[in-house]
Amino acid sequence: MTLENMLTTHSIRSLALACLCLAPVAGHAAEPDADALRSAVDRAVQPLMAKYGVPGMAVAVTRHGQTMFFNYGLASKAGNVQVSEHTLFELGSVSKTFTATLACQAQGDGKLSFGDHPGRYLPALKGSAIDGATLIDLATYSAGGLPQQVPDEVTNDTQMLAWLRAFDPEAAPGTVRKYSNVSIGLFGRITALALHTRFDDAMARQVFPGLGLRHTYIHVPNEAMADYAWGYDKADQPVRVRPDVFDAETYGVKSSAADMIRYVQANIAPRQLAAPIGRAIECTHVGFDRVGEIVQGLGWEQLRGPLTLERLLDANSARMINESNPVTRLTPPQPAPAGTLFDKTGSTRGFGAYVAFAPSQDIGIVMLANKNVPIPARVEAGYAILVALGAEQ
Repeated sequence: MTLENMLTTHSIRSLALACLCLAPVAGHAAEPDADALRSAVDRAVQPLMAKYGVPGMAVAVTRHGQTMFFNYGLASKAGNVQVSEHTLFELGSVSKTFTATLACQAQGDGKLSFGDHPGRYLPALKGSAIDGATLIDLATYSAGGLPQQVPDEVTNDTQMLAWLRAFDPEAAPGTVRKYSNVSIGLFGRITALALHTRFDDAMARQVFPGLGLRHTYIHVPNEAMADYAWGYDKADQPVRVRPDVFDAETYGVKSSAADMIRYVQANIAPRQLAAPIGRAIECTHVGFDRVGEIVQGLGWEQLRGPLTLERLLDANSARMINESNPVTRLTPPQPAPAGTLFDKTGSTRGFGAYVAFAPSQDIGIVMLANKNVPIPARVEAGYAILVALGAEQ
């Protein structure tokens, strides 16, 4: 079966409906023609799938509040299950943006302060080197050089606390950024402690419903398992994410293209949401550190114009993900100016995601794949789709 034939019937119906919605919006430049946009998405996505052997992808775009879905290939090779906009994919580190939203809501409700130190909530860490960092240092990966992954020998919370207490930072808090699941995982865990609840319960009861996400989970319930795609690893074996320390806080969310484009629209226009969750979304857009090409917000990275492929690739480069990079702290923290692009990549063993949006242009994309496609390839495809949507370069 060719990639061109892999669009599902439901996807084609969605495109037909979307054609009715793509008339020019008053006050904006003419919308891209639906057929032209579909061609642009096909040109970006189909070669990527062919090159990296991706079984299935769900892509969603939004422009001025109008949504289109593009569904390709298989959610599961077993049974020939087709991808739809309701297929559940693992989001990987895109989950961190939800963690940041919960923390921002907790701060807005007076349950914690980003200037607090970990020992206030975890007495076992009081007086340790990591207690010298603040919660905002943890949230922005600038707590002193915590590693990207939880060490292999650390398999439970007791061992994690002992490891954190003995952690020897490579730099003073707030001076270097080192992308770290441990860092934002601890930030999320402390948020839950401040709320006197479990992290997964807080997400399921506060954040997901507050955003109107009805098909987004940390723990996929039995009634939704039929929609849960299988990921495929490097050997093309079916895999799903494994439980681990801080998995829920850092890479544990599963969602669909339909829910994620709704989430993108919430991020584009947070003031249209109810006050607590809308304020929390706005809080995640504040910039705290400048690091190379990016400004680090809470969960989201920011690229402040002009938007070029070279700058976007650099912002998502291996150097930014795997190395320690010097930080210029923004004092005071800065709201994102017009023209800012927000984005986040996410990966698990069998899945790869890319989400990006530009609020001042009212455009956004969601790309979900059930294979861990290299990040540069995702970013290049995403950039092409953003340009087709009319992103300012």
